[in-house]
Amino acid sequence: MKGTFRSLAGYNYRMWAAGALISNIGTWMQRTAQDWLVLTQLTHQNATAVGIVMSLQFGPALLLLPLTGYVTDRFSRRRILFVTQFAMSLLALGLGLLTLSGHVQLWQVYVFALLLGTVTAFDAPARQTFVSELVGESDLANAVALNSTSFNAARMIGPAAAGLLIASTGTGAVFLINAASYGAVLASLALLRRGELHRRDRSQRAQGGLMAGFRYVAGRPDLKVLLLMLFLLGTFGLNFPIFISTMSVSVFHAGAREYGLLTSAMAVGSVTGALLAARPGKPGIPRIIGAAAIFGIGCAAAAMASAYAWFGAILVAIGISAQIFTTSTNSLVQLATEPGMRGRVMAILLAIFFGATPLGAPTVGWVADRFGPRWALGVGAASGIAAAIVGLRYLRLVRERSAKVQAPSGE
Repeated sequence: MKGTFRSLAGYNYRMWAAGALISNIGTWMQRTAQDWLVLTQLTHQNATAVGIVMSLQFGPALLLLPLTGYVTDRFSRRRILFVTQFAMSLLALGLGLLTLSGHVQLWQVYVFALLLGTVTAFDAPARQTFVSELVGESDLANAVALNSTSFNAARMIGPAAAGLLIASTGTGAVFLINAASYGAVLASLALLRRGELHRRDRSQRAQGGLMAGFRYVAGRPDLKVLLLMLFLLGTFGLNFPIFISTMSVSVFHAGAREYGLLTSAMAVGSVTGALLAARPGKPGIPRIIGAAAIFGIGCAAAAMASAYAWFGAILVAIGISAQIFTTSTNSLVQLATEPGMRGRVMAILLAIFFGATPLGAPTVGWVADRFGPRWALGVGAASGIAAAIVGLRYLRLVRERSAKVQAPSGE
């Protein structure tokens, strides 16, 4: 396990990880409370409304792509994070006060989701690539995986805690707790030893604009196939707020506590998957293909689950596969990309990851409303299998080309 947690040996990464864990708990508490607010208080179990909130929250990452990657490569990532984390704290505070006052309406949640998505569009690529300044290149894949471990460890705690708070005090208090949690990240950023950061020359990072990033990806078949697989799974598969909330409420007729526990159950699998991805060694495409296939099979099994407990157990397996897929894809793309292009390539990756949600979430929500939550999970299953097929086809083409190159030429 020493190799698994080796990035924590550095002061800067250790400080960042501590602040991020506290903030991530608050983030997952808010996500759970927001979905529950929309699904049970502002609508009558309308999954499409939850999908719209997700679209507004993740859509700006795609629309603002011309700016976010360039800003990440051009300006200090640490300063960007100071601004974005503070702005997200204010948004959580505003939604919390509005909810506590009893005047919150669905359209207001839509507005806050859009504003949060706009800030996150700049925060996400800066946060992802800031890891390379906290650790050296040799520990980058490990640090990325440990970031995912932190995010999903918080996913075990946050939803369960949110479920208890919602049942006892309501959703407004959850939003206020999340607002306060951002203080931990701001404090960790302030306490970093700036002289120990692995910085790169700003002029080298900023060569060319966004189109340079697209041209770079266009010339890399390996990056293209990874991004296509991420698009398929991200669009139709990674819609867990819809899957879990609709199955919980419509199929198992569970309350807020049980809903929070289901989200935490999936987080158990996500933490396990992140730790597996953190093991020494460079991630490879075969691992990503296997994770996508298991994800598809898991979603199909979840769609057929007849009992709440079985559904929760299957969510653990889905969480493992989904986390190995996303973490390994993130690490492999960063490691395969030149440092001077990393910000823009990661902005493209995150735009696909988050930008796919506005396309898929309303569709999956409509399927849940029209045909039932089990059919929505069927869509997720199909996305995993499709992503695996894409990856297998790429590997086959690579092997065929390699065989042609190695074959002796005839006279």
